[in-house]
Amino acid sequence: MPLTVLLVDDEPLVRVGLQAILQAQPDIEVMGEAADGAAVIPLIRQQRPDVVMMDVRMPLLDGIEATRAILAAFPNPPKILVITTFENDEYVYEALRAGADGFLLKRAHPSEVVQAIRLVAAGSSLLFPTALRRMAAAHTNPQARAVLERAALTDRETGVLRLMARGMSNTEIAAELVLGTETVKTHVSAVLAKLGARDRTQAVITAYESGFVTPG
Repeated sequence: MPLTVLLVDDEPLVRVGLQAILQAQPDIEVMGEAADGAAVIPLIRQQRPDVVMMDVRMPLLDGIEATRAILAAFPNPPKILVITTFENDEYVYEALRAGADGFLLKRAHPSEVVQAIRLVAAGSSLLFPTALRRMAAAHTNPQARAVLERAALTDRETGVLRLMARGMSNTEIAAELVLGTETVKTHVSAVLAKLGARDRTQAVITAYESGFVTPG
């Protein structure tokens, strides 16, 4: 079955361009599109996409509030990939904190757009560039420190979280630690559960905001 995508952007030209890129892939299908986050919830109910690719800045309901609305409305929500013009956009960081799964620049190469959709859908890697890691580290958060302390991660889980924070996929972590991929998946699942994180992005935000890891 192809990965199904809903495009949400207030610029028609952006939607047309993204649709052309994605529809050219045999394993991706664009199910629909919207010009604002306010239209997202009914479209998701109707079409059940795997991924919502959404602009972070829109006039009625921006990507931050739309992300919160999606996660509140659906027990098994689609993956959310936020897109923007600027890499160091504070709106993007807030969308990720709200629960978005990844981030992509609008100027990304078509191959990067396709890869981002596949990565977010698989949930086994991280779209969290260096600029956003620095932003996360600047948001020192005592609550994040408390969450990490309560989690009581094992030494192995600690090592896995550090590598996740570097943007490594499960396969790359397995190679780094000389472990099987399935073993790494088990450790990642344990880290997410202990941190109460929805996904890798949320776990990594906690790691940076707590000071557990620093950009580098």
